[in-house]
Amino acid sequence: MIEPPNDRPEPGIAAETRPAAAEAATHPLFWSVRRELWENRSLYIVPLIAASVALAGYVFYAFKHLTQQVLGLSAIEPARRHAIIAAPFDFVAIALIIASLIVAAYYSLEALHGERRDRSILFWKSMPVSDLVTVASKAAIPMLVLPVIAFAAVIVTHVVMLLLGTLILLFGEAFASVPWTEVRLFSGSGILAYGLVTLALWHAPIYAWLMLVSAWAQRAPFLWAVVPPALIALVEKLAIGTSYFWSMLKFRLNGGFAEAFTVAESAHSAPRAGAGGHMTPEQFAEVLNPIPDPVKFLSSPWVWVGLAVAVALFALAVWVRRRRDPI
Repeated sequence: MIEPPNDRPEPGIAAETRPAAAEAATHPLFWSVRRELWENRSLYIVPLIAASVALAGYVFYAFKHLTQQVLGLSAIEPARRHAIIAAPFDFVAIALIIASLIVAAYYSLEALHGERRDRSILFWKSMPVSDLVTVASKAAIPMLVLPVIAFAAVIVTHVVMLLLGTLILLFGEAFASVPWTEVRLFSGSGILAYGLVTLALWHAPIYAWLMLVSAWAQRAPFLWAVVPPALIALVEKLAIGTSYFWSMLKFRLNGGFAEAFTVAESAHSAPRAGAGGHMTPEQFAEVLNPIPDPVKFLSSPWVWVGLAVAVALFALAVWVRRRRDPI
């Protein structure tokens, strides 16, 4: 009797020949992150809207100023020439990064509260996915996914801005290649990626705190996230007359740039304000000339203290989610 061929590979061979991508695709964390992207379209819709608004503003700016600026560049020194052309690109990058930070904070505050509010937590707890994997997938959104989305949004927006600027200069009979030579797209992309990574690490305890409040609060998670730190700062100021806690909060919110970058010495002596006490775009681009300093960032104790606090808060969020009931 002839036995039919056995098409099934031996277990050992199957485990050895399985592609790494297939293993990643079947991992609960991978699918949990994909679920967050499916259920939270604002993660990429908001950056898309911000990029569209930035492009519309650049088109208006370019039609009004770009041709005259390019025609007058021959009488300007190279450093200021680069500052004039690159200033709108710097503004757009900062605007898109700020938009992604707002989305990250909003998502962290709603990530665990929303599933309790709509009672979908009952369904997801019935699935073979642990609370640790669920919280880790939600923490990956502001820490990993949104920086990637912000990076892609900035790069694509800059490329479209360069193309639009080229078309406008062609119709204005100016040198259409000037934006491509003055805007350092490829070298700037490395600085952008470094800045987004360091920013995510620096803000990790903030995201962890918001996620913990999201897992714990029954109502108004925004108030529970903001009021207790504000009360601590107020009581410290009224009781002992110091502002150490408030200074620590401000440092954690906006001190990551100073820890991750070194500003060139020439920027300190640049003119700080134009007419009316505000920096012009040219002055802004001259002053904002950061130099990445990963050694300074990684050697800062505040980076590691913040990451340790973030890990503790994320672990506490896992513990709270395991014991919290739907609202």
